[in-house]
Amino acid sequence: MSETVSHSEFVLPGIRCAACISKIEDGLSHTPGVHAARVNFTAKKVAVDHASTLDPAQIREAIRTFGFDAEPVLAEAPKADIESRELLKALGVAGFAAMNVMLLSVSVWSGAEGATRDLFHWLSALIAMPAVAYAGRPFFRSAWRALRHGHTNMDVPISIGVILATAMSLFETVTGGPHAYFDGAVALLFFLLAGRVLDSAMRDRARSSAASLLRQTAPGGLVLRPDGSTSWMAADRIDPGMRLLVAAGERSAADGLIEAGESAVDRSLITGESAAEAVKAGDRIIAGALNLDGPLTVRVTAAGPDTVIAGMARLMEAAGQTRSRYVRIADRAARYYAPAVHTLAAASFAGWMIAGAGWHQAMLIAVAVLIITCPCALGLAVPVAQVVAAGALMRRGILIKDGSALERLAEADTVRLDKTGTLTLGRPTPVGALSLEKEEASVALALARVSRHPLAVALASALEKQGTRAAELGRIAEIAGAGIAGEYAGAQVRLGHPDWVGAPDPGKVMATAFRLDGHAPHVIRFADALRPEAASAMNELKAMGMEPVIISGDRGEAVRPIAQALGMPAMVSLAPEDKLAAIERLERSGRKVLVVGDGLNDGPALAAGHVSIAPSSASDVGQNAADVVFLGDSLAPVPIALRAARRTQSIVRQNFALAIGYNVLAVPLALFGFVTPLVAAIAMSTSSILVVGNALRLRSCAR
Repeated sequence: MSETVSHSEFVLPGIRCAACISKIEDGLSHTPGVHAARVNFTAKKVAVDHASTLDPAQIREAIRTFGFDAEPVLAEAPKADIESRELLKALGVAGFAAMNVMLLSVSVWSGAEGATRDLFHWLSALIAMPAVAYAGRPFFRSAWRALRHGHTNMDVPISIGVILATAMSLFETVTGGPHAYFDGAVALLFFLLAGRVLDSAMRDRARSSAASLLRQTAPGGLVLRPDGSTSWMAADRIDPGMRLLVAAGERSAADGLIEAGESAVDRSLITGESAAEAVKAGDRIIAGALNLDGPLTVRVTAAGPDTVIAGMARLMEAAGQTRSRYVRIADRAARYYAPAVHTLAAASFAGWMIAGAGWHQAMLIAVAVLIITCPCALGLAVPVAQVVAAGALMRRGILIKDGSALERLAEADTVRLDKTGTLTLGRPTPVGALSLEKEEASVALALARVSRHPLAVALASALEKQGTRAAELGRIAEIAGAGIAGEYAGAQVRLGHPDWVGAPDPGKVMATAFRLDGHAPHVIRFADALRPEAASAMNELKAMGMEPVIISGDRGEAVRPIAQALGMPAMVSLAPEDKLAAIERLERSGRKVLVVGDGLNDGPALAAGHVSIAPSSASDVGQNAADVVFLGDSLAPVPIALRAARRTQSIVRQNFALAIGYNVLAVPLALFGFVTPLVAAIAMSTSSILVVGNALRLRSCAR
């Protein structure tokens, strides 16, 4: 008899880097009863397949022996909120302390001596020490857990550096020494916490994207029982084989096959296509699809976590994990920078002791090395440039969600764009002038107003803009899958499918038809207009070395005219998983893909791309999954954001060169004892000012 396998998930709030992932996965793989373990770094949780005889509490304890807290997955939301709040509070405390201690240090740097200098040192200590104890907790707790279980992580050298700088500063203050370095300790904490807050915000957004997607489904549905009775049932209690009644205007609560009824269904949730789709018995309907016209009886084939839209949410979470592996430049540098600085300081102390200097002089030189090499300028190199660039872009209506988005946008070399709502406005409009007479237009408006069909809504909007006033109609009825009928002055009137109205076949285009008895029928064609400046935006992207290609869920006949107008290739009729697969193939081949999309069906692709952009008209899922959101109808913000990102990256590289160049010049002077801690602190601040001044050049990057 085969062993029963169970699945458990745990939240891991303490994981910080790839080494943490390896420790947990490797450790669990050697735990008796565990078959497989996979850490999702974005969601900060681990999925474990294990023998049913193994209690999840035992797995939790095993994870804790590796040095990490673990909670059942149901605790994820509050845990995530608690961690984000703690980081924000710590950042605020560190920022407040850094500003005030720096202000007090100005007086010491300006030449304050004796009792005045000691007073300022004690005031700095009173501010800095509680701030370090509070704001440093995320690093201290992580470092202690790792050391207690015989491991190390990047928080260990950070904690040592902060504690040593604070302890030496306190010693100098107690003994009446001329120098204290509280400003360096709290400033270092502030910059490191800023990076943690950005990372936490990115993970929270990844979780909210999937949650927003799942909220698009109906909370439940009307279940038709074998005896003919009906009852409402929550979506998570619906099982395959049940029959649902989906009324006009409702969303389906499950995937299924239509057993009875005809209607038009809005499937833009999955396909992104703006035109409604006629359905009848035998056709498939998905959870979240909006029934527009008539009632449907649906036999459930998949419900709850097995629906198409639930699968999309899982795809988004998995794609977000891939993106989260991108490590920001400053974080990579800091990982190796802190240990190198500590080693250098220890070597300077040992060298001067061997050379015969007293321990106090050797310690002061070592501390000077620590201060002069404090990575404040290095910590500013990335965030200050990103803040200035993000502010410039915001003034142009382009919102950058986090600094790493600018880094990834600058690296993009390929672009894939959705059609409906991205290259186009996503709003069907009548093609050309409406050929309806005044009386006909008045009757058509009266019919269009009572329908939820997208083409009827678009027609009503166009007629109202012309100043048309709706006529008085009688006996109005909506015919499922056909259109709207009514009576006007004793004559029959119809608005709907051309075949039903008796109008000529318009071909494979978006169209509706109108007929007033005694008049010739009218076929009204619709098109989804291109966004303003779409053609020039695509030309700019090509000039920047990008390769724009349309990836759309629409039919080929709807996409090809747009592709021809913009002079770009297109991939058509793609389901969300097909779009995701296309992006992942490009990423595996070494391309850095910029994904531009707006719909719910674009969510997984937006999450999987190296970087993503969405218009402000996008769905909640699209906006949450995207790294950049632009306001307005114009598509010009896409190349503007790309140019600004590339210039920002250039400034970041210059800032790194300034920070490293400063250290190359200053460190030897400190090592040989030519720099006092006071001079080291001034030099450290000067390097930060240079970096900030260089970053301010980005104020015009969005022109």
